[in-house]
Amino acid sequence: MKYEIASIEIEEIENYLSYIRPEEEMRSQIDIGYRIDKQSVFIFEIRPDWMDPKKKVENDIAKATYVQKDDQWKVFWQRSDLKWHAYKPQPIVKHLLDFIRLIEKDEYSCFWG
Repeated sequence: MKYEIASIEIEEIENYLSYIRPEEEMRSQIDIGYRIDKQSVFIFEIRPDWMDPKKKVENDIAKATYVQKDDQWKVFWQRSDLKWHAYKPQPIVKHLLDFIRLIEKDEYSCFWG
């Protein structure tokens, strides 16, 4: 059976993003978004492409992937090699809200730099 992210979990993500997103007038220069791809949630930054400012590019910040057999989320961050790496301080969380709290705290400056 495929896991589907619950609406309450989506609401948690959207509440967090509404809290951290830049003011409306700044969003054409920098914004924050999310996407769900299968059993993963991605948090990303949206900016104009430096070569063509009319285009927007998404730079991934954090990723959580649900592992159904263990009923937990694996937490990843993207290093400068553009590959996903387990977030060693806490590679697994029980709930998506715990993932959001890790990103927000960013104790090791892995997500927001």
